[in-house]
Amino acid sequence: MSSTAAVAPPAIAARSINPWVIAAAVVVPTFMEVLDTTIANVALRYIAGGLSAAVIDSEWVITSYLAANAIVLPLSGWLAAHLGRRNYFLLSIAIFTISSGLCGMSTSLTQLIVFRVLQGLAGGGLQPCTQGVLLDTFPPEKQGAAMTVFGIAALIAPILGPTLGGYITDNYSWRWIFYINVPMGVVALAASYYLLEDPDYLKRERAELLRRPVHFDTWGLVLLATVMISWEVVLSKGQQWDWFGDPFGRVQTLTVLFVGSLVGLIYHELRIASPVVDLRPLADRNFAVASLVIFCAFGVLYAISTSLPGLLQSLFGYDATSSGLVMSPSGFFSVMLLPIVGLALGRGVDARWLIITGLLVMGAGCYWMAIMNLQISPFQVVWPRVVTISGLSLIFAPISVAAYMYTPQHLRGAAVGLFSLLRNEGGSVGTSLAQTIHERRDQFHALRLGESLDPFNPAVRDFTDRAQAYFLQQTGDPEASQEMAVEMLALLREQQSSALAYFDVFWLAGVLALVLVVFVFFMKRSVAEKGAHLAAE
Repeated sequence: MSSTAAVAPPAIAARSINPWVIAAAVVVPTFMEVLDTTIANVALRYIAGGLSAAVIDSEWVITSYLAANAIVLPLSGWLAAHLGRRNYFLLSIAIFTISSGLCGMSTSLTQLIVFRVLQGLAGGGLQPCTQGVLLDTFPPEKQGAAMTVFGIAALIAPILGPTLGGYITDNYSWRWIFYINVPMGVVALAASYYLLEDPDYLKRERAELLRRPVHFDTWGLVLLATVMISWEVVLSKGQQWDWFGDPFGRVQTLTVLFVGSLVGLIYHELRIASPVVDLRPLADRNFAVASLVIFCAFGVLYAISTSLPGLLQSLFGYDATSSGLVMSPSGFFSVMLLPIVGLALGRGVDARWLIITGLLVMGAGCYWMAIMNLQISPFQVVWPRVVTISGLSLIFAPISVAAYMYTPQHLRGAAVGLFSLLRNEGGSVGTSLAQTIHERRDQFHALRLGESLDPFNPAVRDFTDRAQAYFLQQTGDPEASQEMAVEMLALLREQQSSALAYFDVFWLAGVLALVLVVFVFFMKRSVAEKGAHLAAE
């Protein structure tokens, strides 16, 4: 059966409920879950201090959540099919809300990590279920608008996470970054309980599954857990452990585990009838290319979203709240742009051209950030960031429409889970690579700048003489003033090398965004209107 013939119109719920009301109800818990991937990043030092733990150990608060989240995302299609999507969604919201409250009440780092694992396991089902509900609630010609609503949660939440986390931590307590999920979760649970109903095709699918004996893919789950845990730990701790130079062999061992388990997972899942991770959606060209593009695009998003606060706080002296305020206008412009993109999709604009435009805009914004310097004002940081995130806003809804346009309905649950997993993992990879690139390029630039800083360089001598004269006036000690002049020169070198390293991260992110344009041309025509998929290549 061809992919075009396999695509059926989505089953709309029998009850007469405005689809926008349903969209609002399901997007709230997704926003909470995505927000929790970044909101705790700026609070790690406060968490460590509050729980009497080492700062470096507090990083497990992030790693444990991401690993647990990554395990459940590809499982979500299987769980939704067997439990019923509505039941699974409600269960996920309830456990996520309870575990969020428990995170806030933790009295030790171990407790917090355990509750974060529980939070991640519950939250992993929220994104795929939300997308599935939106795809089934809205007709094909309005799915661009539906993905726009989802984009507000999946795109804006990681942008606002550091800002909100910094404000809460600076003004209240780190515990409130978890407590704020509780009232929102209660409201989302009540609304979803009343509004949601599984479409007929899911009810038939579940009834058919209940008539059969349950054959759970235990080996698939074991291999998946091994893949995701080893992957997340390597990404989180790789730079700290010196990657493949790790003298204790931790990175090497985890990498072997990851590669071996991944190969075993692919081989195993393609050979059984009921895989826990269904890889068949990747056979569709549109879905495969869209997955690659969203993986890399979110890598760019997280790379610049973690690097820019580091630049502002380490070299400009901003606190967490101030750096967040500089970054937050991009979220406002993204929210304004998303409905325009949804309207364009609804009027028959090919999603591929919007994706290409977004990648070009994103690349331009990254290049703009790459040519900054240490004498810029806050507004000279705001606008490059706005341009970059606006490019991602142009991509998000179109890439979701293009990804699922040719996916058969019975594979939609698996496709949504895989797509969400790759989007999240792109963020993890982007964060890790940004940290690694910055540290390596910082060392490179420090060495290169140091090549010219010798006593025989007239510029160096002029600088140290003037600095020594200044410090001599302040201290009256010739030897101390000379040492202070040399230390000042060394500090300037460190500042410049660190700044250049950050700018290298932005430049490489821009190059990646532009390279992705080539892959978009391999996608099929993607127009979100009735019957459009039948006219595709």
